[in-house]
Amino acid sequence: MHLPADPPAVPYGGAAEPPARPDLLDAVAEWGPVTTPAGVFQLVPVRLERDLRLITAWMNDPAVAAFWRLAGPAEVTAAHLRAQVGGDGRSVPCLGVLAGVPMSYWEVYRADLDPLARHYPARPHDTGLHLLIGGVADRGRGIGTALLRAVSDLVLDRRPMCNRVIAEPDLRNLPSVAAFLGAGFRLAAEAELPGKRAALLVRDRVLRHAL
Repeated sequence: MHLPADPPAVPYGGAAEPPARPDLLDAVAEWGPVTTPAGVFQLVPVRLERDLRLITAWMNDPAVAAFWRLAGPAEVTAAHLRAQVGGDGRSVPCLGVLAGVPMSYWEVYRADLDPLARHYPARPHDTGLHLLIGGVADRGRGIGTALLRAVSDLVLDRRPMCNRVIAEPDLRNLPSVAAFLGAGFRLAAEAELPGKRAALLVRDRVLRHAL
């Protein structure tokens, strides 16, 4: 998806902080807003002091906790986020901001550098996506599908060395699997991952306009 001529910047959170670690994902903070069928959307890298309470609340939603397994006090979520924010740059945790309102949590990560790569035939620069929709009102309305297509388009547009976007939702999470399939991903395989049997889903650069 190409940026429209004049998409408004999302005002949430102010200017991005400069990265303090190697940039392995082509400056996610600078990808900017896109216009989607659900509204103007932007990925905003997480800041713990600003976002921890909100993300913790989402992780304690039973529908989310069943698959993310991060329910509990704020320190449980904080430990998960700190490992990425202070890590080696392989993963960038972000809020998804729709029409100026944070409504989803994303992890954009280098699938080829992740332990996931031991479970499928990874290729250099494969980029993975994790997603949760925070608000119940935003679920089941096609918003997740629209945003997954937009973000996977962003990955392919902003990361020219990446030819595939990867996802590995739990096979039991049927709404998530359906959203990825609706967004142009294809089912490549099933994989036994730690703690789950996953659907390995792929969106290919060469097929992005056909699916």
